[in-house]
Amino acid sequence: MKWLFRGGFALLALVLVAFIGLATWEPFFAHQGEAPDSDREYSAEIIRSEYGVPHIYGKTDADVAFGVAIAQSEDDFFTLQDVIAMARGRYGAIAGEDGAAVDFVYHLLDARGTAQRHYGSLPADTRALFEAYATGLNQYARENPGEVKLANLFPVNGEDVAAGFALRQPFFFGLNNVIQPLVGSDPLRREFGPDIPGFPRDKNGDVIGPDFDGEPADAAVFTPFGSDGALNGSNAWAVSPDKSGGPTVLISNSHQPLRGGVAWYELTVESEEGWHFTGANFPGSPFPFLGHNRHLGWTNTVNRPDMVDVYALEMDDSGTRYMLDGEWRELESKTVTLPVKIGPVVLPIRREVHRSVHGPVIINDNGAFAIRYGGIDRIDQLDAYYRLNKATSLEEWQTQLSRMAIPSTNFIYADEAGNIAYVYNAAIPDRPEDAEANWRGLVDGTRSDLIWQGAVEYEEIPKLINPSSGWLYNSNNEPFTAAGASDDIDRDSVSPILGVELKQTNRSRRAYKLLSETEVLDRANLERIKYDTAYEREGYVAELWDAVQALDPGEDKDVAQARELMLSWDFKADNIGGADAIALLMIRDFMSAEYQNKAYPDVGESLKRAVDHLNTHYGRINPPMSDLLRLRQGGVDLPLDGGSDTLRASTTWRVDDDGR
Repeated sequence: MKWLFRGGFALLALVLVAFIGLATWEPFFAHQGEAPDSDREYSAEIIRSEYGVPHIYGKTDADVAFGVAIAQSEDDFFTLQDVIAMARGRYGAIAGEDGAAVDFVYHLLDARGTAQRHYGSLPADTRALFEAYATGLNQYARENPGEVKLANLFPVNGEDVAAGFALRQPFFFGLNNVIQPLVGSDPLRREFGPDIPGFPRDKNGDVIGPDFDGEPADAAVFTPFGSDGALNGSNAWAVSPDKSGGPTVLISNSHQPLRGGVAWYELTVESEEGWHFTGANFPGSPFPFLGHNRHLGWTNTVNRPDMVDVYALEMDDSGTRYMLDGEWRELESKTVTLPVKIGPVVLPIRREVHRSVHGPVIINDNGAFAIRYGGIDRIDQLDAYYRLNKATSLEEWQTQLSRMAIPSTNFIYADEAGNIAYVYNAAIPDRPEDAEANWRGLVDGTRSDLIWQGAVEYEEIPKLINPSSGWLYNSNNEPFTAAGASDDIDRDSVSPILGVELKQTNRSRRAYKLLSETEVLDRANLERIKYDTAYEREGYVAELWDAVQALDPGEDKDVAQARELMLSWDFKADNIGGADAIALLMIRDFMSAEYQNKAYPDVGESLKRAVDHLNTHYGRINPPMSDLLRLRQGGVDLPLDGGSDTLRASTTWRVDDDGR
């Protein structure tokens, strides 16, 4: 029997050793962090407002960037570590399977390689900001070791921070909507841009059709900034002095989560080198992304041009070479190790990532597909944002945007001189015109002449400066409705190859209507419009309403009652009347489909889900909307008005266990 016990102990010891190994291998395997080379010391003063907003002062811009890192760390070091872990390809060791998906994309896009290739070519003063910011993160981690949640994550340097930018930026224009279905061997969804002449599409047709089976996958996916950003939205307005009857007005209403890697962080920065700016950024940035200085300001909304092209590759029998211009080329391939945290252990999962001259390559059940996207292999946006912060005139501001360094997002601008501007900013690929190239579908990957280089010229993207209407706006809509009927850009003036999206939101429809109708856009009228809670019976709202009207509930009394309640709705999310709550739940489904170019859901099934939700959590189908829609942050729990895609925007995307 002794041998049995000895064998049992040996097995137990082996299991214990394996457990310890799985629990501890990742920090040792990970790339050793390196602190900035400079021994420079920084000094910053942080003074907080009554609301806790940091005002960060320093002698130099670099001192201020150091202070930004300290202030952000004091407020949310937990989230900052997530951002840094993503920039090091180690997020799976924190967030498990979701984090490993981000790490896979980090390797697929070669975010680290992009930073390594281009960080050193950034201007010295820009690099100084990033080195100082990294030093601040390192100092906080060193002084607060109990808050560090992943061993060997620190120290970091400026290149690490830059790699995070290279990873995250493409997801603002929807790169996840391409990567996820390709990884899953699913069809790609229809893009928002116009059809290419000669390649018409059905309304809900797939981009990739005959070789793909099944329905397009749900585009929602865990991205470097959390859940899919396709459901997000923002409002931005600028009003000239003539129209406001007073100063130039800029309204920034950017809709971001209350927590996580893309939650706005409000701050003011001021140095003795002329950097003085009030605005907001995301965790992991040394400078604000939007806001104002003493001379000018801007805000942003997400735009969705066709920034991504998918090339079908012709592979040889070995699957290691692809055809280009009649010759076989070796596919670049490497094995990466993804850490996946499961309970107390971290599993090492190996995956292959591939690359061709086109860009990242995904091999799936349907073939091999290369991805090329606007802003690929560029990080000069880091310098452009810094220069925008210090611009003092419309001319200086446009000089920075004209670099086409910032890959996407609309800009709405206003300044002290009375100028207002709207720029449909996007580093749209400079695609060649070719009768055989369907830029809204699959592109022939065997032709090098179809591999575009760089972005279109600044002059080619839509923009409006000082329209006669005296106002400009964007609410994640097409750029062709921005300033009123007499000033709007003609759709036909923009080439369809650019892929500028053709869509409206309820917010854009309401803003256009209300701004056009209002004679003087003074503070009172702007507040009235900004807090508008109404829906227009157009677009997906009309589709929903028509479907409810046409619905035959049959013998289902609950559905029949819910249908009648829906038909009594007044198209306002103002918490007046019993239909607001069920209407918001229904709108959520139809709006999601519209935003992601999916087919509208079956209205009967959607109505049943809404009825079940309301009965389960409230015991009735007509509770006050304020019971359903809540503002929750920490210990705060307050009722809300407004709804998904109203100008006074609230959302129903996140649902707590109590159904609110």
